[in-house]
Amino acid sequence: MKKLLHLISGFIAVGVAAAPVMAGYESYEAFAETDGYALFTVNNLWILLSAALVFIMHLGFSTLEAGLCQQKNTVNILFKNVFIISMGLLTYAFWGFNAMYPGFAEDSAGIFAMGSWFGVSNDDVSLMTDEYASYTWWTDFIFQGMFAATAATIVSGAVAERVKLSSFMIFVTILVMFAYPMAGSWKWGGGWLDAKGFYDFAGSSIVHAFGGFAALASVLLLGPRKGKYTKDGKIKPILGHSMPLATIGVFLLFLGWFGFNGGSVLSADPLLVSYVFCTTGLAAASGAIGAILVSWIVLKKPDLSMALNGILAGLVGITAGADVIGMGSSIIVGLIAGALVVFAILFFDKIKVDDPVGAISVHGVCGIWGTLAVGIFSADFSVGIQLLGTLTYAIFAFVFSFAVFGLIKAVMGIRVSAEEEFEGLDVGEHGQEAYPDFSVTSR
Repeated sequence: MKKLLHLISGFIAVGVAAAPVMAGYESYEAFAETDGYALFTVNNLWILLSAALVFIMHLGFSTLEAGLCQQKNTVNILFKNVFIISMGLLTYAFWGFNAMYPGFAEDSAGIFAMGSWFGVSNDDVSLMTDEYASYTWWTDFIFQGMFAATAATIVSGAVAERVKLSSFMIFVTILVMFAYPMAGSWKWGGGWLDAKGFYDFAGSSIVHAFGGFAALASVLLLGPRKGKYTKDGKIKPILGHSMPLATIGVFLLFLGWFGFNGGSVLSADPLLVSYVFCTTGLAAASGAIGAILVSWIVLKKPDLSMALNGILAGLVGITAGADVIGMGSSIIVGLIAGALVVFAILFFDKIKVDDPVGAISVHGVCGIWGTLAVGIFSADFSVGIQLLGTLTYAIFAFVFSFAVFGLIKAVMGIRVSAEEEFEGLDVGEHGQEAYPDFSVTSR
């Protein structure tokens, strides 16, 4: 093992010495003959594998949302997730990628760019500057594109079981195509928040708080599911139809998060990638324990759905600082996130904000906590700047979503009829059922 580690260290040292990787070479073929090409290949391959892991997260979201909702809405939930990843990649290609990184390419039109990178040749290495020397243009796009659809997926779970499909599709297309790249550019595109020293390693705020508060605005406009809250103010639980599906979904998300955070290193640096893997895993585990303990005390029973959301809360919480927060601190971050998510879910239920999967609590509340944790547990960053950044993303996502979804509500409506909601969106919206032997017996 020591010999292997020594070999890896030597390999990385040779590669670093050969950087900047592609600068100064007239063609890709010329660069491939240099010592730096080996490091470039490993880095590029790792980020591509990470992109594949992030893609798997969309399967995790699909099964988690389906499991925590009623079986009569399963096809509808799966259809929305198919649409989101497909729409997300295409809109990110046509507009989002260049808009999120204005000036990345010499011919970029900044926030007005629309697909200008489509004409890039495989032989054109001029785009690979010193700053972007670890991977190709194509790798950067597919990795970032997998992130882009996640915000819309967060909204999907929160509005499940009563949202009008066509209205949802229009809204999330606008959200992912325009709002997400614009907001992302403020930090990851070298914008004003980046200049102020705001830090968000892999997106506790840029992805998760953004999606969580977009979901909050949508739910407020949409209203709760029929029968969720009684006239005398009591909460009537609407149970999910498959806890096995929900559990599978969370474990898929846990797996994918190693690519989400590990790939955000943007190289295959063995020291930093392994460090991020460990902080990510520890926070997820402690998030589960935190949620289990708190929910057991408060609800008097060990609640599986709370435990699952605790894992996700820990993951969201560590995402902003997975590379700068210490191992022991990552456990604390996860524990607090796990406790927070339980109280947040109960709070939103108490004020009659109906979120079937707890997305607002997991992504919105814990996204803010994770961003603040960077300033609390790392001396290199200011809590004040972290607070400014995370509130900026939360408020922008909420206001943008409330305005756009509100306009759609006024023009074409956003909610299915009471009859369609009772019968299930699978039949009403799609004319097909996930479980053909299913029959409606109660609300």
